Amino acid sequence: MNQSPGYGAHDLGRRERRKLEVRARILEAGLELFEARGVEATKVQAICERADIAQKTFFNYFPTKRHLLREIAQVSLGQLLRDIEAVRKLPVPTREKIHAFFAGVVENADEAGPMRRELLTEMVHIAHEPGEEHREAQQLRDAFAGIVADGLEADELTDRYPAEALTEMLMGAFYVQMFNWANLDAYPLREHASQAARFLTDSMEK
Repeated sequence: MNQSPGYGAHDLGRRERRKLEVRARILEAGLELFEARGVEATKVQAICERADIAQKTFFNYFPTKRHLLREIAQVSLGQLLRDIEAVRKLPVPTREKIHAFFAGVVENADEAGPMRRELLTEMVHIAHEPGEEHREAQQLRDAFAGIVADGLEADELTDRYPAEALTEMLMGAFYVQMFNWANLDAYPLREHASQAARFLTDSMEK
C-alpha cells in the first residue's frame, strides 16, 4: 500500500497528542480525587472512572498510584519555584518579600485538601534526589538564593555571613515549617511562619 509523503509523521503526531491528552486526564482526575479524599483513600479504579479510562490504560502510564502522586508533586514543586520567583519580583524591600513568601506558604496550606501532607512529603523527596534527571534540588536552592542575592545587591542584607549561609537559613526555615505542619497535628503554622519570617529578617538585615 502506498502512503503519501508525511503520512507516517502525521499519524505519529496524532498518537502522541492522544497519549498526552490521556495522561493529562489521569493527572487531573488523580489531583481532584486526592484533594477531595486523600491519597490513601483514593483507589485506582476511582481515578480511572473519573478519567474515563480502563485500569490497564492507567498502568500503561503509571506503574502505581504513588508514581501518579510523584508526578503531581513535580508539578507542585514547579509551582513553588514560580511562587518564589513572583516574590522576587515584588517592588518591595527584601524584608517584605520574605514576609510575603511565608504568608503565601500559610495561604497555600489553608487551601490544601486532605492530600497536602502526602504531597509535601513527596515534593521534598523529589527535590533532594540525586542525579541529572532530578535537578529540582538545585533549582529550589537557586530560587531562594535569588532572594538573598537581590537583598545583598540592594544593600538590605548583612554581609557578615556568606550568601550561602543566608540562603540556607531561609531554606531551613521553610523546611522546618513544612515538616512540622506535615507531621504534627494542629501545628499553628500561621503563628510560627510569621515568627520565622520576623526572626529571619531581624537576623539577616543590616
